[in-house]
Amino acid sequence: MSIKLSVNGRVVTLSADPGTPLLDVLRNHLDLKGSRYGCGLEQCGTCMVLIDGEAAYSCVREIGSVAGCSVTTIEGLGTADCPHPLQTAFLEEQAGQCGYCLSGIIISAKALLDRNPRPSRADIVAALDKHLCRCGTHTRIIAAVQKASLMGVLA
Repeated sequence: MSIKLSVNGRVVTLSADPGTPLLDVLRNHLDLKGSRYGCGLEQCGTCMVLIDGEAAYSCVREIGSVAGCSVTTIEGLGTADCPHPLQTAFLEEQAGQCGYCLSGIIISAKALLDRNPRPSRADIVAALDKHLCRCGTHTRIIAAVQKASLMGVLA
């Protein structure tokens, strides 16, 4: 079946079974490796992407359910030469250790800041609560999101 959607601002047409997980398509068909497989049960957040601007798990989301939608992965936020303000804040706050979970956390933080540009600490904690991180950098992650919120425009 042919499925058309926008990924990181680029319209793509895929020939895929509509039941194929979005994460599989992103990683194995479009070579976008930033979203990662963690639990496969929508419980860890490593696979988060934006679907029409909302943070969503991609590990069990079927590709057929996002036909016609706009999907943004971590690769769609910024580049090495021009990182997104969230990425800059995470680097400046040294908010990651292993980095496995960070793409999903940054995606959820982006969704939060898009709907609430000046979140409270409690807002940030609630928005990131669904993410599992074993590195113990939670306070730095929260500080990075707070810093990004103060940077202004988060396009």
